[in-house]
Amino acid sequence: MEGVRLDKWLWAVRLFKTRGLAAKACESGRVKGDGRVLKASTTLRGGELLELPYSDGPGTRVVRVLGLIERRVGAPLAREACEDITPEDVIELRRLWQADRSHRKEGEQGRPTKRKRREIEKRRGFFD
Repeated sequence: MEGVRLDKWLWAVRLFKTRGLAAKACESGRVKGDGRVLKASTTLRGGELLELPYSDGPGTRVVRVLGLIERRVGAPLAREACEDITPEDVIELRRLWQADRSHRKEGEQGRPTKRKRREIEKRRGFFD
């Protein structure tokens, strides 16, 4: 295989849930390679470093292209096609963000009550 479209590869290795989301991230200028913004139609050759945002939350991940695949494959094969070399400080920031997101305590179910919701909003800084 000579090369693969960037949006297809991002979708195939499961970095984005849909190819449309991968293309949208490229078109918004958030996917970079070699210090330049990449379009969805950019052809990947292999060995390149890509900087792309997480689909949800803060941070930018750094990924090295190891294999070129066009079709969505299982997770073990997808992991072989890319190497995640994201810095540890970004990973720690993501862990903290996800821990803050999970506001439910043991035993709570369903929607929070009005009182609990106000406590959550106060912790997140919406109210003084």
